[in-house]
Amino acid sequence: MRKLILFMKEYSSLIIFEMILVTFILILYWLDGFSGLNTAIYSIIMSMLLLAGFLGAKFIMQRTYYNAILRKPKRMEDALIRRVQTPEHRQSAEFMRGLYGLYQNEVQSLYASQHRQLNFMNQWVHQMKTPISVIGLLLQEDGELDKRSIQEEVDKIQRGLDAVLVNARLETFEEDMQIERVGLKSLIQQIVTDHKRLFITNGVFPVISIDEQLIVATDAKWMKVVIGQFITNAVKYTFENGKRLYLSVEHTEKGYELTIRDEGIGIPASDLKRVTKAFFTGENGRLTGESTGMGLYIADEISGKLGHPLTIESEVGKGTSVKILFTNGEMGEADGEENRRTEASDEDL
Repeated sequence: MRKLILFMKEYSSLIIFEMILVTFILILYWLDGFSGLNTAIYSIIMSMLLLAGFLGAKFIMQRTYYNAILRKPKRMEDALIRRVQTPEHRQSAEFMRGLYGLYQNEVQSLYASQHRQLNFMNQWVHQMKTPISVIGLLLQEDGELDKRSIQEEVDKIQRGLDAVLVNARLETFEEDMQIERVGLKSLIQQIVTDHKRLFITNGVFPVISIDEQLIVATDAKWMKVVIGQFITNAVKYTFENGKRLYLSVEHTEKGYELTIRDEGIGIPASDLKRVTKAFFTGENGRLTGESTGMGLYIADEISGKLGHPLTIESEVGKGTSVKILFTNGEMGEADGEENRRTEASDEDL
């Protein structure tokens, strides 16, 4: 019954038109003095029969469609209409299939994001147990408190918290992004200063070779996260004291390429193509036991969103080079704070 009601509603305009047409025929014959009454009645009956036949055929053709849209769906697949015959309904069914595909993609994307966040939080919580346990043991020791060791563990916790916050903000990256002209050398010096204790603790010395007049268009806050991650990795996987970390810029055909090159243990060739995948720790990550496998993934995501192509080259035993391409850099004249020349070296640290 519901199908019939819905069908009548859909074709009510046609029925009304037919009634108007019949009324018009009767008026014509009335004005003509009903000279051909039998012909008028025959015309009306035939038009009504033709209308009934047309509506009956349309109803039979569309009953599958009505069954589909009137049935209460129990799953998303039930929204896909099959075996339709009219062009309009075929187009509607095609539209629903496209809509269903978009829905599936969004659901899969949401599921992957939630799964990534859950895994990251689980690994992060497990990783944070180590510095907290170390601080607890240091506080239990008799004698003078080793502030330097506690500070190292606090720094680990701080870096972990920063990673969690950055990972959470990636979901709304476009809303938080602000592109501006940035003096690259000044930015690098700020990042090196922020990681001063990390350099001192590991005995690694930064060497900056960047022209002070180089200006790039980027988001300074997010680039601090990216470059800071590369510096942290470079220092963390340099196990010998006295090694250096080189930060330099080369002008190429595509733009200005920032290179961060360390003298660490390097990345095995089998891991190199996967280091930017979420939760991939590789052989080096197992050496320290502190890797979540999210650092390079986050850095690669941010670089991609900012439009700065990223490449990583490495050789085991010789070190790793990370290159970030700024396609919109230029040689300008830095002013204000950016015009101060501060050489980052072992004396600065």
